[in-house]
Amino acid sequence: MAEESNNTLTNPAVAAAAAGGGGDSLTEEISEKLHSHHSSSSSSSDSDSEKRVSSPVKDARVFRLFGREKPLHSVFGAGKPADVLLWRNKKISAGLLGGATAVWVLFELLECHLLTLVCHISILVLAILFLWSNVHTFIHKAPPRIPQGHLPEEPFLQVVSALRIEINRGLTSLRDIASGRDLKKFLVVIAGLWILSIVGSWGNFLTLFYITFVLLHTVPVLYEKYEDKIDPFAEKATIEIKKQYSVFDAKVLSKIPRGPFKGKKLD
Repeated sequence: MAEESNNTLTNPAVAAAAAGGGGDSLTEEISEKLHSHHSSSSSSSDSDSEKRVSSPVKDARVFRLFGREKPLHSVFGAGKPADVLLWRNKKISAGLLGGATAVWVLFELLECHLLTLVCHISILVLAILFLWSNVHTFIHKAPPRIPQGHLPEEPFLQVVSALRIEINRGLTSLRDIASGRDLKKFLVVIAGLWILSIVGSWGNFLTLFYITFVLLHTVPVLYEKYEDKIDPFAEKATIEIKKQYSVFDAKVLSKIPRGPFKGKKLD
């Protein structure tokens, strides 16, 4: 064994080969480590740069009209009324809009009266049912089964309950506005009522109701479709309105004496 190891060490060719093989493997290992360290450092630098780029995008808050943070469908309740207003079910939305248009045409353009129209429709329905019942009895020797119509109680109770809640909420808001604690809100309500009185003088209640119905079925769906273009314009308009209001507040509103309710809370 000693002789063989001595021969191996003394043989220059074998020693050179061994030295060459060890050197190659050592350089390969060093190059692999350098390459892996460079790739890991480059990937970490890339990830850091991506985080730096994406962080301001996440932190930036997009302006939405009326300060909403939820989608428009969730703002309307995310139920069947929201589906109808946003045309999720086009057949139902188109049917309701077409029915409202037909009613408006009958009572406004054709100048039909509600009581007269109801009486004529009732006469027509009763005549058709009477003839059908006699024909069915003459042919089949038995009276037909006419379905019994009745109105369910639960939907009417839900509508009345929801209407009561909204009326109470409106009365509470009017009480808070009349207390004199928020002059800005008071002026906004007065201006809104004044504009509504002007619009009300343009037509009767049915026409205003039809216009409101059409706006509810067109404006939300158009806003949802083009909200990325409308919101920036609304943001600029909001900033300009706030500037003008601050000037108006400094020159006019701040000089108006406030009522005795300022700074006090009502029980």
